[in-house]
Amino acid sequence: MSRVTPDQIRQMKSRGERIPMLTAYDYPTASILDSAGVPMLLVGDTLGMVVQGNDSTLPVTIEDIIYHTRAVLRGAKHALVVADMPFGSFQVSVEETMRNAARMMKESGAQAVKLEGGVRVAASVRALVEAGIPVMGHIGLTPQSVNVTGGFKVQGKTERSARALLADAAALEAAGAFAIVLELVPAELSRLLTERLSVPTIGIGAGPSCDGEVQVIYDVMGLFPDFTPRHTKRYADLGAAMRAGVETYLREVRERSFPTEAQSAPIDASLIERLRAESSTTKDPVESEDA
Repeated sequence: MSRVTPDQIRQMKSRGERIPMLTAYDYPTASILDSAGVPMLLVGDTLGMVVQGNDSTLPVTIEDIIYHTRAVLRGAKHALVVADMPFGSFQVSVEETMRNAARMMKESGAQAVKLEGGVRVAASVRALVEAGIPVMGHIGLTPQSVNVTGGFKVQGKTERSARALLADAAALEAAGAFAIVLELVPAELSRLLTERLSVPTIGIGAGPSCDGEVQVIYDVMGLFPDFTPRHTKRYADLGAAMRAGVETYLREVRERSFPTEAQSAPIDASLIERLRAESSTTKDPVESEDA
């Protein structure tokens, strides 16, 4: 089975086919999601929070993204894998953005990159696309700008901010982005953006009218214990299942009911008997205490 391409993602919008997307940060998770048929995986800088335990995504480095994307690519053979450009990797200049994106593509194996922002990053998006690097945009709440926005808040609720989001989306589309993430955007504004854009919108906390949806795998599977965002839904509680399993393991180890012979390797009994006999007849010489 061939790998999903950005053009196929665009075609899904034209067919009215919804586009599911999930984050992945490691080989086993990527393998499971890929085999389940997820068409697009994001190696998000959310790993800074859900994997590394930071309070924000800001500490994530290019090296972090490359490391985790390599692992994901080993597990995902079909899904389109998108790598997040972390904070500081695209804010300096178009040239620096190009250099960092090219490095990420070469060293990680990703098929596309994602970067936050609209009008202000449009020139960089255009340069990347012209250089052959597919780009996914990201507007609305941009977590890398959390210190400016004052927290993880819904964006686009005022006329001024709503018009700014419309301008951001249009700029990304014109620059060649193949899809645009809308994060924490009011549902009706997301509907308007989705209607106006020829490229797919991928929502997260943006209502049901987007062309697709992306969620953090740790959130939907109950693996992030700190909090559950309002915009997500738990489809399984793997965290509780893991805790129960660990508690059972602890009890069995302490009770000596695990491991058993079923988890042990056999050896010829006569060899053990010979070794035991030898050890019982071999004595260390003891010096005489007589003066």
